[in-house]
Order: sequence, then structure tokens, then C-alpha cells
Amino acid sequence: MIASLAGVVEHVSLDRAVIDVGGVGYLVHATPATLAGLRVGERAHLATTLVVREDSMTVYGFADAEEREVFETVQSVSGIGPRIALALLAVHTPDALRRAVHTQDVKALTRVPGIGAKGAQRIVLELSGKLAAPDDGAAAGGAAAPVRAGDRRDQVVEALVGLGYPAKVAEEAVAAVLSDAGAETVAEADVASTLRAALRSLGGRRG
Repeated sequence: MIASLAGVVEHVSLDRAVIDVGGVGYLVHATPATLAGLRVGERAHLATTLVVREDSMTVYGFADAEEREVFETVQSVSGIGPRIALALLAVHTPDALRRAVHTQDVKALTRVPGIGAKGAQRIVLELSGKLAAPDDGAAAGGAAAPVRAGDRRDQVVEALVGLGYPAKVAEEAVAAVLSDAGAETVAEADVASTLRAALRSLGGRRG
């Protein structure tokens, strides 16, 4: 198993990156949030897991070991493979996912592309007792929510900058997407969809 990769970032796209480790370029699939922290030409360190199938060997990368652990645990649910597990982490942080399971929040889970009501119920049922309890220490203060919302918008902008777009272009694209949606902020569950919408609006333009 490839448990981690440390090397120079060669390429970053919407759902994957290439990390040069000792002259070998590893293709790593990851969430938009993880990819947003990578910069081409700079060194990076990712926790990873190798998924082996009959016709493929795929490396998945994560910001930390906690995210990797949740990714692996989620796949114990029948019908959930690595791509859906990664989609879960693209929409929810590990703690948000634990909270959804702990509180049986089926609606939160169905926000993930590819997961319907029955699939969400199965996730809640089969992961109950397998995931640690969520850390609710930051949930009590009512003033924290606006800060988190602002951070999510910045996260989308940073992801676009990491993909090669100028900061001003990225900010304008995100603002346009929010305006079209009639929203002012990017919720945690909407990071991936907002990033994709911004990329569609940019259409490959870099400046």
C-alpha cells in the first residue's frame, strides 16, 4: 500500500494532481479542497491509499490521515466504492460526515452526487458505530457560522488560483456563480458544485 506521497506538484486539475516523487509522476485523485492546497512547482505531502482492481491501480490522496481513514471506512458500506467515498469527502468534511451519520441526517448525505435516499439510509445504518462521534466544540457559538461561510467562498477562489487562474478572475467567476444562484456565500456542502460551476463559466480561460 502507498500510505503517503511527498514530492513536487507537476500538475493540478479539478479532480486530480500529478506528484513527482524521485522522477516518477504519480497520478493522485483527490477532493477539490485537498487540491486547492497544492501549487504547481511546490513540494507537497499527501496521505494516500492505493485501490487495486483487476484492471487498474488508483492512488487517492488526502490532506491528512483522518480524511484517509474516513475514506476507507465509508467503503465498508455495501455499494459504496472509492469514487462515491471521495465524492462524500468533496461535499462534507470528515467531521461533517461523522455528524450526519451520528444525527441520521439523511438529507445532508443526499446532497452528494450519486447518493439517493436509500443509499443515504444505508450509510447511516452501516456506519453507525464505525465512525467516531463528531467534534461539536465549534458548533455552540452562533457567531462562528458566517466565518465558516466566508472561508468556503475563499476555498473555491483558492482552488481556482491553484488551477492557474488569476485571483481577480477567480473571484469574479465565483461572484457570478453566486449571483446566478441568488446566494451570497458558499455553504460547506456546496464547495464542489460551486467550483465546477465556476470552471464551466470560465471555459478554460486563464486571463
